[in-house]
Amino acid sequence: MKKRIGVVPGVEIGDIFFFRMELSLVGLHFPSMAGIDYMAVKGGESEGERLALSIVASGGYDDNAEDPDVLVYSGQGGSASRDKEASDQQLVRGNLALERSFHRGNEVRVIRGLNINLVSKVYVYDGLYKIQESWTEKGKSGCNMFKYKLVRIPGQPAAFATWKSIQKWKESSRVGLILPDLTSGAESTPVSLVNEVDDEKGPAYFTYSPTVEYSKSFKLAQPSYACNCHDACQPGDSSCSCIKKNGGDFPYTTNGVLACRKSMIYECSPSCPCIRNCKNRVIQTGLKTRLEVFKTRDRGWGLRSWDPIRAGTFICEYAGEVIDETNARQDGENKYVFHTNRLYSSFKWNFETESTEDFDIPSPVIISSKNSGNVARFMNHSCSPNVFWQPIMYESNNEAFLHIAFFAKKHIPPMTELTFDYGTPRSDGTDAENNPEFGKKKCLCGSAKCRDYFY
Repeated sequence: MKKRIGVVPGVEIGDIFFFRMELSLVGLHFPSMAGIDYMAVKGGESEGERLALSIVASGGYDDNAEDPDVLVYSGQGGSASRDKEASDQQLVRGNLALERSFHRGNEVRVIRGLNINLVSKVYVYDGLYKIQESWTEKGKSGCNMFKYKLVRIPGQPAAFATWKSIQKWKESSRVGLILPDLTSGAESTPVSLVNEVDDEKGPAYFTYSPTVEYSKSFKLAQPSYACNCHDACQPGDSSCSCIKKNGGDFPYTTNGVLACRKSMIYECSPSCPCIRNCKNRVIQTGLKTRLEVFKTRDRGWGLRSWDPIRAGTFICEYAGEVIDETNARQDGENKYVFHTNRLYSSFKWNFETESTEDFDIPSPVIISSKNSGNVARFMNHSCSPNVFWQPIMYESNNEAFLHIAFFAKKHIPPMTELTFDYGTPRSDGTDAENNPEFGKKKCLCGSAKCRDYFY
């Protein structure tokens, strides 16, 4: 990966990163600590001149972040530390590169570092800026600081401005808001219902249910022994029966992110003595992100998040009523349905050595969310989805049932529609209809890999 001025191939405005090293890996900003990246220009009159390539604005120098299209950035250096006092900043290295870029007028990439909670930060690529002014002024320490005013080049997609809007919605009210909580309290986190497109007041009536509903005939496995963990299940604990059921590996990281896909994940059950927030109860504790059901321009209602979503984060499960093949046929063109036995595009995720589409599901499961369901029923299809599903088993009322959980396939910026691949029917008659045209619809996902239809 080489340094370059301007656009970095493969990186889109609004892309988010949870670690500084990720910025370096994609070629957006190479220094792991310094806020200014620069390089010496080769060729022409400016041979050897250092120009700024990118900056990371994290607020460490009280950078002004009020105007989403204007950034007043403070130069680097001069800060007090444990063994030295504050001093005047010097026109060297990154500061000199910014000064040269001010005079040369080259584009500078801006990455905004934003706190999402007390301990976590996310980095948002905000696009290309140009430096319009530079000056020096006294900082809080009384020492001279370099200041640079960067203005965003017009016509770029919104990125940081979207984050600013979300902050205002949390403090007041969302434009186009129909309902502040579609779930009526069924979820611990509210789900907004919003329409900024037309006058429709909401989707057709359904009963909100946060989990899947099975009849007795759909019991999938015999109950097994609960674990004997009295606090929380720990990775590497060979005595934990739940870890044994997962092949000896803990399925999630310590912060609840899916470590890798499996043919089946077994979570702790209510009969396990471990605590409620055990790291092996990820999908049982409900929604973690602030979701919004919104009206799309051409695909009905959709789902998106106000929060940034890290790759591997649990989003929601597919809730509804488990139905049999006969009922699925009778439902006909029911668009609120999930089939585990469909064919899904294979993909490798999180450095998997091979794709994992052969799930260990005892028998095909069809879930209808037409009459009752949760936010998952509003996720639209995409041929290049940002969400994938994972089968998860855990016990309830002394019976073990399958749950379909959705996880982020990659880092997902706020207000990005959440989509998954609906799959295609099998040709062996195991889907609702053994007819390649039955239920076939025009795909409007807009993906470069769009196959023009979906089911």
